[in-house]
Amino acid sequence: MSAENTEDKGLEYIRQGTGTADAKATGAALKRQAEELAKIGAEKKGGAAEKAKPAGDSPYVQVDRTLKRCQYSQDALIEVLHSAQETFGFLSDDTMKYVAHELKLPPSWVYGVATFYHFFNLKPQGEHTCTVCMGTACFVKRAGDIVEALEKEFDVKAGETTADGKLSINIARCLGNCGLAPMIILDGEVHARQTPESMLDQCKKLVKG
Repeated sequence: MSAENTEDKGLEYIRQGTGTADAKATGAALKRQAEELAKIGAEKKGGAAEKAKPAGDSPYVQVDRTLKRCQYSQDALIEVLHSAQETFGFLSDDTMKYVAHELKLPPSWVYGVATFYHFFNLKPQGEHTCTVCMGTACFVKRAGDIVEALEKEFDVKAGETTADGKLSINIARCLGNCGLAPMIILDGEVHARQTPESMLDQCKKLVKG
């Protein structure tokens, strides 16, 4: 099996919930998997692992700078992913594979981290972003109604972007501030104790500019 197929399979496993990078995986198991992937990459000269680092004018210049500053430490994964998202606006499969290769981590582990934290986006985002907390406290206080109202008004499902690219609607498992429920982050700013009506009004104003 080629290194490219191994990396693709790793991403597919975590999407299906069958990857080894889960809460039950031991640190030793993850380390062994990372070492195996690194070994495959070293042996497969001219293969996907060798091509992971682009030549010439690399689009990963900013990511490379962060990697060097962090001395390619695996503990810097979140910081490196932040740098990648700031550069490209979202984390594509190719970008996550590149980060995994450079940090010698299983691609499934990188994908797992990227999908666990709400502030990472795996799809291109719109001009404006609205993230609705769906934690227990927020849900009880009508966060679901807010999402439903936004979906209906802008004809878009949560996790997607409007056809005109103006607004992305996202949901988060929990934003960690239940006292502000229901809590929404609109273009990076926290909005507390919102209602479907108040959120619709603010989003309409943003979209209209």
